[in-house]
Amino acid sequence: HGSWVALATPFKNDVLDEEAYRRLVRHQIASGTSGLVPAGTTGEASALSEDEHACVIRWAVEESKGRLPVFAGAGTNSLKGTLKAIWRAREAGANGALVVTPYYNRPTQNGLFEYFRAVAKEHSGFPLIVYNVPSRTGVDLTAETCHKLCDIAEVVAVKEATGNMLRAVEIKERCGERLTLLSGDDFTVVPFLACGGQGVISVSANLAPAEMAQLVAASLKGEASSALQLQIKLNPLHRLLFVESNPIPVKWALHRLGFGDAKVRLPLTPLDESHRPALESELKQLGLL
Repeated sequence: HGSWVALATPFKNDVLDEEAYRRLVRHQIASGTSGLVPAGTTGEASALSEDEHACVIRWAVEESKGRLPVFAGAGTNSLKGTLKAIWRAREAGANGALVVTPYYNRPTQNGLFEYFRAVAKEHSGFPLIVYNVPSRTGVDLTAETCHKLCDIAEVVAVKEATGNMLRAVEIKERCGERLTLLSGDDFTVVPFLACGGQGVISVSANLAPAEMAQLVAASLKGEASSALQLQIKLNPLHRLLFVESNPIPVKWALHRLGFGDAKVRLPLTPLDESHRPALESELKQLGLL
């Protein structure tokens, strides 16, 4: 539950910036973030080597010192690749793994279920968050399949990033309290939590961790007016962080806040200069810069 951060991965001259990364993790802890998710989409996992993947997870674990759970991004589009990535996460000390639906392959719903069952069988007892983001993967995990996943003990939560409130209600209707519902869409956190969600895995939390933590806390306490005002306050930042593919804008913004350089790895390219003034202005408006 709460506001979890999809950690970006700072670079310096195209290598991991360990010092900036560790500072970013400490900043998250000090700002009230509830959980850490290294090596996900925002962390440029697809552009990291196996050694780099292990490093960013280990550094998050070391800096958290058990104060926050660390669920590491470990999903690929092959079963063997995912199993191997989860072993790296476990060896680095992660508490669990975030496993995206396989991308590009376009599996059926039965294929998705069998895939997650095979992952759980290999990693018995290790908690898994299933991640549904069809805009990236080309496949949508349905509420009916989420219900089937309730039979797999290792699956403890679903990160649902469609921004579809009907989907959230359908999952809640079918799964009840069996699966934790986490939003993967910063724009709709307040309505998502009103539909039975218990938290968010957030991109914007890299930059505004205290504000995202406050938003989620207000929502979970039933303080609807306060939560809505925070959502409205943060939505301009959310929009600016998606003017180009994530994590391009957030990497540039983190650079402006002193966390690594603004570069992303190809095939992604740095934030276009035309978008920079508006993002910088919003960082100042929120008191972050």
